[in-house]
Amino acid sequence: MPLTPAPAPDRTRSDSEGRAGGGGIAPPQADAARSGAAADPARHPRVVIVGGGFGGLSAAQALDGAAVEVLLLDEQNHHCFQPLLYQAATAALSTADIAWPIRHILSRQRNATVLMARVYGVDLDRGLVRSTAGELAFDWLVLATGSTHSYFGHEAWEKFAPSLKTVDDALRVRGRVLTAFERAETAQTDEQRRRLLTFAIVGGGPTGVELAGALAELAHRTLPGEFQRSRPASARILLVEAGPRLLPAFPETLASDAVRRLERMGVEVRTGAAVEAIDEDALVVDGARIEAGGAILWAAGVRASPAAAWIGAQGDRSGRVSVEPDLSLAGRPNVFVVGDTAAVRDAAGIETPGLAAAAKQMGRHAGRTIRARVQGRPAPGPFRYRDYGALATIGRNAAIASVGRLRLTGFLGWLFWSVVHIYFLIGLRSRLFVAASWAWIYLTDQRGARIILRRDRGPGV
Repeated sequence: MPLTPAPAPDRTRSDSEGRAGGGGIAPPQADAARSGAAADPARHPRVVIVGGGFGGLSAAQALDGAAVEVLLLDEQNHHCFQPLLYQAATAALSTADIAWPIRHILSRQRNATVLMARVYGVDLDRGLVRSTAGELAFDWLVLATGSTHSYFGHEAWEKFAPSLKTVDDALRVRGRVLTAFERAETAQTDEQRRRLLTFAIVGGGPTGVELAGALAELAHRTLPGEFQRSRPASARILLVEAGPRLLPAFPETLASDAVRRLERMGVEVRTGAAVEAIDEDALVVDGARIEAGGAILWAAGVRASPAAAWIGAQGDRSGRVSVEPDLSLAGRPNVFVVGDTAAVRDAAGIETPGLAAAAKQMGRHAGRTIRARVQGRPAPGPFRYRDYGALATIGRNAAIASVGRLRLTGFLGWLFWSVVHIYFLIGLRSRLFVAASWAWIYLTDQRGARIILRRDRGPGV
């Protein structure tokens, strides 16, 4: 999960640490902070993991049972299954179905402690992480701080076009979308109603495609019949991509299939279209102003967290840190950078993608490397990413999957996509609830998570 800088606190030592399953740990003493494990040979080495997303959790779990003290920090108290955030944003799932307390996930790991704290700096020479919980000493450090969306220098657009990276984002988008349909019902003119029922998604990657398809199903299948004055089925859904085609990470045949299915669902797809401006109710695309009073949603581009600045590293244009083949920081064999924070290339120069599967593999590799070195065993060696393919769902009975030489579309693709995502959810309860929700939507077209919170209603309500 992304962590952002925070103002430095006044206190200089940790004063609020708690074990994942209860209890507490003593803060490190100043000499331990300066000298690491050498200050107390009986003390287990401390591994500080910053970030409770896929990479951070995988690193922590890889250290289960090892003779180390694992301290995981995240500014949220929960781990979020980001691939399904768009379903929470379009009322198909509750946020409780895709987010779980980090403490609960690690509650059975006796060497793990969880802190809800924001990190704002790292002192590599002294072996300290500076956070809102104080200065925390480390012997090993894993930075798994994720990414956030990039607005390509137009940060003012963020308040008009929210992105989907966190549970808060999903709730805000859901509130804005559902409120637009409610406002259309009370609109005084057809022009007002038309504007309120226009939605624009910027970005033609998997998130943008899945979001467009989900919005189309919400408007065209779920809501008709529930509104008397407006016609949700008349909603205009626009998907804008600056590149020459949607889904550039997929084979062109699958991407073309996705476009055809989106268009059959009523989504207007524009490729090679540059967004030049965004305000509260409209966006300018290739010089033409498009009124989109329903919602403008951002799914284009990402940038890494501020971790590069914390450690004094030179980030690439996306803010990611270049690492050694074993994912350690150059010149710092006890510091690892994983997930969206790391720029990783294989021997052929091919970049590891910013996917959940890649983050999990990197976190596991870093954890196993630390475990081996602490135990005096040979480390696993260079990190090698295993590509399990790419998946994207367009809507009911429609998804695309590219796994090795296997290509799936339509119902088979949708079934494969569903099984894979249910498998990677955490816990039996979540798997059962999500499977039941999808089955209910499949049979009835009804979405149960259509609650609008006052704080998420959006402007003008």
